[in-house]
Amino acid sequence: MKNEPKINLVEALKSLVQDKNVDDSIVTGALKDALISAARKYLQINKKIDVDIDTETDEIRVFLRVEVVDDYPDYDTEMTAEEVEVMDEGYMLVQEAQEFNEDAQPGDLLEMEVPVSAFGRQAIQTAKQFLIQRIRTAERDKIYETYRSRIGTMINGEVVRIENKNLIVSIGRQTEAVLPAKEQIAKERFHQGSSVKAVIADVADSTKGGAQVILSRANGDFLKELFRQEVPEIYEGTVEMKGVSRDPGFRAKIAVYSRDERIDPVGSCVGMKGARVQAIVRELANERIDIVHWNPDLETYVRRSLAPANIVKFVEVSGTRRIVLVVADEDLAQAIGRNGQNVRLASQLVGRDLDVFGEKEWSEKDEETKEKILTPRANEYRQMNQANDRKMQLDELFTKDNTEDQPIEEDGVSMEDSEA
Repeated sequence: MKNEPKINLVEALKSLVQDKNVDDSIVTGALKDALISAARKYLQINKKIDVDIDTETDEIRVFLRVEVVDDYPDYDTEMTAEEVEVMDEGYMLVQEAQEFNEDAQPGDLLEMEVPVSAFGRQAIQTAKQFLIQRIRTAERDKIYETYRSRIGTMINGEVVRIENKNLIVSIGRQTEAVLPAKEQIAKERFHQGSSVKAVIADVADSTKGGAQVILSRANGDFLKELFRQEVPEIYEGTVEMKGVSRDPGFRAKIAVYSRDERIDPVGSCVGMKGARVQAIVRELANERIDIVHWNPDLETYVRRSLAPANIVKFVEVSGTRRIVLVVADEDLAQAIGRNGQNVRLASQLVGRDLDVFGEKEWSEKDEETKEKILTPRANEYRQMNQANDRKMQLDELFTKDNTEDQPIEEDGVSMEDSEA
């Protein structure tokens, strides 16, 4: 065999990851796996190989270590095929063992050092492949664990490139997130190098593509975070945001409530001369924001969500999420909004389906038509039945649990009483 220059395999692999935040254990783990694979190919056997690495000197020694046997021992029937295979790797039949040591006998421990120089360069190439895969797995796991707990929080980044209208954003050391086109505000335009502020909407975990941080500027959490940063009372928890609905880039509604009666929640969000809300509006490409004073009374809450429209009739459709509203004719267009935008946002905010009619339109309907409008629809009946079925199942489960917990009674006397 030709003399090859001595190669420090550990240093060779560490040089591959010097710019990455990778633990040394990942490097040595990849190297061990690569050397085990190379040693088995060199010896042409699939047996137990041990790799010893001196952490002080980086010296590497590779050993074949097996127990010599006449026959493979019996294995536990509950063991998996993989576990049986691993167990068999630690044994070698005497005939095969004598090919490596002619004096080998059953019961002996066959230990033979395999010269690393025999497969050094091959080991480096194999180790590189193992290491690259380990790095990808480690980076995926780290990204997933780091950002999964931060979903819904604000983050700042820089656009590094644009792919099919999706923004690839640098959000930390060697970590890139994606701001999909559907999560952007339509009127905005970003370029490479642009600073961008967004919330972490999700962290998708894929074994093929790795962990992917998904950002959003279009969801309700982004608006919530902007108010939390801009309004001290919200940040401190004195003022609470009860609901958010958005048509990104055009209009939004938020509902706020103060835990302190002395503090006006709407005024806190607006700020002196509108300074606070205007800063948020500018960040959202001039998105118009309606700030609603939340109220636990549903009717009051709905009226405020459509203010200043004058609601002259408010009827909840029994057993459904639908509410029929009759508003003054002069306020009808304002209540509905352009393309139904205002009533749609109000519906999302209060969590109810709002049917809005003008006063004149409602008065011209006959009683039968009104009754039909105020009666649950076919799909609402199905939803009611499904809800009732779920409630019955929960009630039965609760009743069963309570029954099992009750003390057993004999002849009108409970076991607890008899023990007493």
